[in-house]
Amino acid sequence: MNEVPMRPKFLLAAYLSLSALPVAVLVVCSFAGPSAKAQSSQPPFPAQSQRPDQTKPLEDKTVTAAPQQQPTAAEMSKKETVASAFLRGLQYQEYEVRSAAEAMPEEKYGYRPAEGKFKNEKPQFGPAEVRTFAEQVKHVACSNFGFAAELNGQKPPEGCDKDGPSPAKTKKELLIYLRDSFAAIRKSLGATDSKNMFDPIEGPYAGPNTRLGLATVVIWHAADHYGQMLLYLRENGIVPPASRPNPPELKDTY
Repeated sequence: MNEVPMRPKFLLAAYLSLSALPVAVLVVCSFAGPSAKAQSSQPPFPAQSQRPDQTKPLEDKTVTAAPQQQPTAAEMSKKETVASAFLRGLQYQEYEVRSAAEAMPEEKYGYRPAEGKFKNEKPQFGPAEVRTFAEQVKHVACSNFGFAAELNGQKPPEGCDKDGPSPAKTKKELLIYLRDSFAAIRKSLGATDSKNMFDPIEGPYAGPNTRLGLATVVIWHAADHYGQMLLYLRENGIVPPASRPNPPELKDTY
């Protein structure tokens, strides 16, 4: 039943009796058609641009502050290389180690857990006593340079299991030494590919080995010493940056 045939009927009823007026009004309203429906679909408040106070609606900060979505495993596999796989792992370890070194106050660089104990031990590698925090930083840096040299077919620095040849002593000097060591090892790992990954590697640090095998040692070694360094921070009431809700960025210069 459409609207046009119905109108004469309800007009006739309206003229015949005043009692039919409410019915007529009801009929008119019920057949008002699309215009009434359109009006009912409008929001009850004026649009934002028409509001006199121009108050902005609340924003969901969690959406705007969300980190950039990481690629899926399938997307990653399309671009993955031997070097990119190792460099991705090294990136995590570099942040952990360097951020820990940055977070420790300079006056605590001489901190040594269990001071005075184990001094009569004679380990095959490393010092008898537990390393100071400064010695931890220096050891990781020297080792990175040593691993990089071996990967490059060069002679590595001597004594990285002890104090190494670098004269770095202050926090600033050690931070620079550490930063440069990670730059060196990134370059060496970045040269690893499917053609050379089984090449033989000789040297005092994790040798004899293959290039692929030494690359795994590089990642493991940094992670091993970070596991020690974070305890030094905790024992001095410092939350490691990598464990904080909003980890700070690494510094480029010191």
